Amino acid sequence: MLVQLLTNTPNPEQIVAAAARLCYSDSSIEQLLEQAPDQAAKLLQKILELGHYSVLEHASFTFGIEGISRACSHQLVRHRLASFSQQSQRYVAHDQPFEAIIPESIREHQPLLERLDVHMQKTHELYRDLMAAGVPAEDARFVLPNAASTKLVMTMNARELHHFFTLRCCRRAQWEIQDMAKAMLRLVRQASPLLFAEAGPSCLSGPCPEGTMTCGAIKEVREEYSQL
Repeated sequence: MLVQLLTNTPNPEQIVAAAARLCYSDSSIEQLLEQAPDQAAKLLQKILELGHYSVLEHASFTFGIEGISRACSHQLVRHRLASFSQQSQRYVAHDQPFEAIIPESIREHQPLLERLDVHMQKTHELYRDLMAAGVPAEDARFVLPNAASTKLVMTMNARELHHFFTLRCCRRAQWEIQDMAKAMLRLVRQASPLLFAEAGPSCLSGPCPEGTMTCGAIKEVREEYSQL
């Protein structure tokens, strides 16, 4: 898996802080943008503590993501406030055997892994034969598995990213999207440490919302994200 931060709103913390001040100030936009860094930091901390996340929508972050499975991308696009551009299986045909994402839980069982390798090879052969017979790629793709690797560009604003991290950094999230979410969080913390210092699963700031389904490791999770 490769996760890159391609671009983001310039000076995202300054923009968010200016938007927050605008709600309560008669100053000009230019004056609001000139506030001192320590003032902006103090205001952002207050905004996040109070949960006034609407102003975070003015900062957006665009990621390039490669080497995730279609199973993962199907979960990802449920975040409908994000924007996605995904490699099409309709227009991009697999001339070579498609890359498959294999879970570690399967790799631990060598005989089953070998059967899976055979299955994937036969799937590619069927796909190739369908294409050779003149079946359009948009129809031949029906034989491709959820394991097929995909790539996409995704843009989220900072408010939606906080929501995304709350859900997908949780240890009960599916392992692949959880790994992707952690990689994204590392990147945005570097780009905007004030906006994302406390971002992560729900249990960082309160009790686990999973009830009896909790992983039971709040202390370990908080320690992990304090060092992420």
